[in-house]
Amino acid sequence: MATTEVMHKVKLVDGKFTALEAKEVINSLIDEKINFHKIHRLALCEGNEKSDTTFDDSRVGELMREKEDFREIYMEAKKAGKQLRIQGTLEIEIID
Repeated sequence: MATTEVMHKVKLVDGKFTALEAKEVINSLIDEKINFHKIHRLALCEGNEKSDTTFDDSRVGELMREKEDFREIYMEAKKAGKQLRIQGTLEIEIID
């Protein structure tokens, strides 16, 4: 597999947030990805109920678990009155 060069970077999130703000940011991002996979799964099944939706099904499950894992971090920060730093950059590259 040939290595590719990162063509573009998008900084989605970079900053300090209160626990509540961080919860809103993280949950919004995860919810968007969950919705993407649900819509993709629906589109695959449209006209063919036997379509393979294994990948989308597993990603929805993974994302739901990530949301729960983050909830513990959120609760800990909230309880301690701490802020959270979130950094999120997308790296976009052209691949084969």
